[in-house]
Amino acid sequence: MADDSEDIFKPKLGRMRSLGGKRTKTYLNRVLHQVSAAGKTGFGARASSRQFSGNRIGRGGPAMRQRRAGHRFGPASRRVVIKTRIVKFKGGGVAAARAHLNYIQRDGVSKENEAGRLYDATSEDVDGKSFLDRSEGDRHQFRFIVSPEDATELEDLKPFVRDLMSRMEEDLGTKLDWVAADHFNTEYPHAHVVLRGKDELGKDLVIARDYIAHGMRERARELITMELGPQTEQEVRQKLSAQVEQDRFTDLDRQLVRDATDNLVELQTAPQGEHARIRHAMQLGRLRTLAKRGLAEETAPGQWRLSERLEETLRRAGERGDIIKTMHRGLSRAGLDAGASEYAVYDPSDPHAPTIIGRIIDRGLHDELNDGHYVMIDGADGRVHYVALNPKQDMEDLPMGAVVEVRPAAAGLKPADRTIAEVARGNGGLYETDAHRAADPRASADYVQAHVRRLEALRRANIVRRFPDGSWEVPTDFEDRVAEFAKKGSSYPGSVVALSFLSLEDQVQADGATWLDAQLVAKDRVALRGDRFGADVAEALSQREEHLIAQDLAERDGQTMRYQRNLLKLLRQREVAHAGEKLAKEMGLTYLPTRDGDRIEGVYRKPVRLASGKFAIIERSKEFTLVPWRPVLERQRGQTVGGVMRGATASFEFGKKRGIGID
Repeated sequence: MADDSEDIFKPKLGRMRSLGGKRTKTYLNRVLHQVSAAGKTGFGARASSRQFSGNRIGRGGPAMRQRRAGHRFGPASRRVVIKTRIVKFKGGGVAAARAHLNYIQRDGVSKENEAGRLYDATSEDVDGKSFLDRSEGDRHQFRFIVSPEDATELEDLKPFVRDLMSRMEEDLGTKLDWVAADHFNTEYPHAHVVLRGKDELGKDLVIARDYIAHGMRERARELITMELGPQTEQEVRQKLSAQVEQDRFTDLDRQLVRDATDNLVELQTAPQGEHARIRHAMQLGRLRTLAKRGLAEETAPGQWRLSERLEETLRRAGERGDIIKTMHRGLSRAGLDAGASEYAVYDPSDPHAPTIIGRIIDRGLHDELNDGHYVMIDGADGRVHYVALNPKQDMEDLPMGAVVEVRPAAAGLKPADRTIAEVARGNGGLYETDAHRAADPRASADYVQAHVRRLEALRRANIVRRFPDGSWEVPTDFEDRVAEFAKKGSSYPGSVVALSFLSLEDQVQADGATWLDAQLVAKDRVALRGDRFGADVAEALSQREEHLIAQDLAERDGQTMRYQRNLLKLLRQREVAHAGEKLAKEMGLTYLPTRDGDRIEGVYRKPVRLASGKFAIIERSKEFTLVPWRPVLERQRGQTVGGVMRGATASFEFGKKRGIGID
């Protein structure tokens, strides 16, 4: 038997993972290998069709291949818009999911102008908490906005959504765990669907990108067309006719752009077929409308040149039109009136964008899929401002009625950036605190530390690198990279901060140092215009003066008001002390007040909002203290922090070896 095995098995030695022996690679194979390494596709249509993209990885891929075999939608089929977002959960994933469910169930979204109600495949009223409990530990979540073009013709969206999710289960080959809520508060009724990222076996649900991009929409179009029937020629004509004069990017524009060659469109002869002739006539009408706006030009009979900025201009116009409608609704809810000339859309990219001070009169989502909020601010300048916010903005700090300030994003380099670059150039490309002090002997420790904090922010943007010894590598193109980084962050306002969490009415009788108090003692008060916020501030200031007089904190001398020395500090200390005593009873700990220069050590627990501002609870053993809050503290919640009180602010240090801190 041993002899037989020796005859059968003849090992060939070679490199690991090789097939043994020497394989000769032909010239053609070497060329193809080099082309592939360069990121090129194969030769000809056949090679291109075999290119792997990953679009069909996951559930739904086979369903897409079967449906794409000869399936085409005709002009009579109805449209459905589906927007998709895949949310990957990390530390606070369920908290973000809870916030999203709260949003889609908010007041005023139902047909009856009441709160939205969750439903699923079998129930009309679903408990969102049980859905969140099931979602605990999920890796991701799918969120869909399903908006049939003809949703107003449906008596109820629920059967349509349920049919769509049922068809998805067939296509994906698994039961789906989902909830939905219907919204009727916009021009186009739509449904918000939240789908767990787990299949029926508890494994991660992975849906093919092709199915998300096309399969869902095709299923939805089939269902809505079967429900309402194909579009008649009259319906098609009415929809296209409505687009001719619209001040937004329409389907007619989209078709014109697709048909254009080098921005030229040929419409000399009418095509055959009733539908084609209708669309041809509507396209001509649309081109004449675009010509009036300077976005198209007829260069010869039947030949039109489209502007290179056509799509961008029309999309911006459409967004502005939507914003104006939103502002109309917000003013109506607030019971206010404003002329068209008093509307203003805040543009942070405008180098001359002003600083806005006013009160929040409305807020909501401008991007429902990504939870991007907006606020409407009745400004001190007499205008109503619409401000789109960064999705990361903490909306709890911007309650209705709060007095806020919006500052334009800082453009270009900060003074600290120039100092960092100068120190690094004189120190072999490294920034070190000792090198900074040597270059500027007058620099205080806090001033140098502020530059270290700026470097830490730039490190998170992959602009600089920190070494274990505390030095920083600053690239030669540091200033250019920082300037580019600043441009990327300009899509939202630089900062939106609450000057007071309280409304003007609540500030009048408040115990702490309010925004009204800051205005009363300021050398230059905010200029007030208009008969809304401006008039209300003037009235509130007068009432606050009377309150301070009654509290023996001010006195009137003829036409002059005299205020207690260090009024703001005194009011702040009183309120913080009172809040500390109240928290001490709730927490069962001893409250320790702080003074300027005191060292702060302890675990950061949470923030509290007072009339004097936002304060952080720092707990140590059986004691705690209240210190001014800073945003960066949230990354240290539940961890030990240390710092020093600096008047009305605090300087913190997180990890002394790194030298990171905040003022």
